[in-house]
Order: sequence, then structure tokens, then C-alpha cells
Amino acid sequence: MAIQAHRCGAEVSLWTRREAHAQTMLESGLNQSYLPGVSLPSDLKITSDVAAALGPAPDLIVLASPMAGLRALAQTLAKRPDLDAVPRVWLSKGIEPQTLLLPEQVLREVQPAARLGALLGPSFALEVGRGLPAALTIASADEALRDRVTQVFHGAALRVYGSTDMTGAQLGGALKNVIAIATGVSDGLALGLNARAALMTRGLAEIARLGAAMGADPRTFMGLTGMGDLVLTCTGELSRNRRVGLELAAGHSLEQILARLGHVAEGVACVEAAVALGRKFNVDLPIVQVVAQLLAQAITPREALELLVTRAPTKEK
Repeated sequence: MAIQAHRCGAEVSLWTRREAHAQTMLESGLNQSYLPGVSLPSDLKITSDVAAALGPAPDLIVLASPMAGLRALAQTLAKRPDLDAVPRVWLSKGIEPQTLLLPEQVLREVQPAARLGALLGPSFALEVGRGLPAALTIASADEALRDRVTQVFHGAALRVYGSTDMTGAQLGGALKNVIAIATGVSDGLALGLNARAALMTRGLAEIARLGAAMGADPRTFMGLTGMGDLVLTCTGELSRNRRVGLELAAGHSLEQILARLGHVAEGVACVEAAVALGRKFNVDLPIVQVVAQLLAQAITPREALELLVTRAPTKEK
């Protein structure tokens, strides 16, 4: 996304928490660990010093950490009261396991008055880095923030749409990762395209049910942060969560899979929290629950799919 903002004419500073990583990117012009083969702009500012990255007066802060690091980043920003009025958006997709909070709620706990937005949607980082077409949603109640984010990122093959439904956008981004693990298992067991389509469709129904219970706009789940993100993550070869399901179906342990993956698979990190949210809001989430049992090694991949197939018939809703 730093590359994309630079393409659109913004002056960008990129922060990484590891000094060696920053130095390697500066010397090679590549972020080989995460964006192999994608050249970084030569004038992109790269640093491991948070103060240097933020500078004296940024007009937008983008938090691009995994969900597990979001609270710590927010706490770092809170130490700079001169930045309190600077709008900030996040790219994180998940649920904080200990608190069951969505990213917005985590940030509000740290800085209640912050101007916040969620920049989400179907977008593999590698493809965005390469400049391939994509579309995202900036979800925020703050119209000026939505306009600024659109100005920064919209262009050069990337479209940015506005929304006011942060709850729906965040739930879609978090739970599609769990559904992608299930579709990966199904594909790994060679159960066919019909099974994949059924899992995706019923998975979207689960996400929408929970979203409605939490006050989201049902229409959100038909858009980029709902169906769009779900389709990409459940079918794309670059999907880490789908890869987890494929590897589980092949008989590998979760520990082996995560060690080989080398990146965060947010569906693994948030599945128990998703189950807990379902209980809290009295919403039935059968696919999410089965994935949780599978990741806890309480059932095998084939038993997981059998549990879903043999459920009692019900109305489609």
C-alpha cells in the first residue's frame, strides 16, 4: 500500500519494526520476504525508527500490522499527543482473541477520540504491489477521512469505494479467513467445486447473520468487504488461510503448516474469538465452529466436512 500511495503521488514513509529489514530494503530496493520481485520506489522513505517515520506532521497514518500487533501500535501512537488529530486507518483483518474486539474497538480503547477508518477488501498484497487491478473499501463515519484516503490510494489500477459501515467491513474481513480454511480443506480432499461453492455461500450467510446481530448493514456483505473478500480468499492461490486448509487436508499438523507459511494466517488466530462472538450474540456459526474444532485437533479434516454435510436440514437464511 505504500507503493500504491507513492504511485498516486503521495509522499510516503514506510516503517518496519526490524532495523535489519529496513536496511535490507534500502540497500536492495526490494521487500523480498513479503513482496518478492516487486521493486520499491527509489525515493520511498524506509526506517525502523517510529519517530522518523511519523515525522513532524503526517496527514494520514496507515496501520498495516497483523491483528496481534495493532494494540501495541496504537499505544505507540498515543504517546504522541501532537498526532491526536491525524486520521488513521488500518489494514488489519481479525478479532482480538482476549477481548473479542474488532480493530476499531481496540483503537477506541486506546484513543477514544481518534479519527478512524478501515481500508479493507479483496486484495493480495503481491498483486497490489505489482500494480494489478483491484478495488477496496474505506469504511468510516468520517467523510473527510474517507475523502483523504480515496485521494491517497485511488488511481493507477486501484479503485477505492466509500462506506460508513465499519462493523460490517471488519466482520467480513475477519471471518472470511475462517471460511477460507474450510474451503481449503474441501479442495484438499478433492470434494469438488460444488462443495466449495456451498461452503462459500453458507459461510457468507454465517458472516451476515453475525453482522446483523452486531448492527452491521446487511448490504455490506454483498460488497467488496463481504462477498468480494470471501471469493478471493477462498479461491486464490496466494491465500494463506486457504493454504492452511489445503495442508490440513494433506495430513500436516497445524504447527508444521504455520512454521512453513512464514506469514500470519489470521483465520487461525481469530477462529476461537469468532466462536465466542457467535455465543455472545446467540448466532449459529456451524462452519466457524467446525473449523475451530479442526484447528484444536479435536476432529480430522474429513470428520469436519462430514459434520457439516450431515447437519439436519433447515431453511436457507
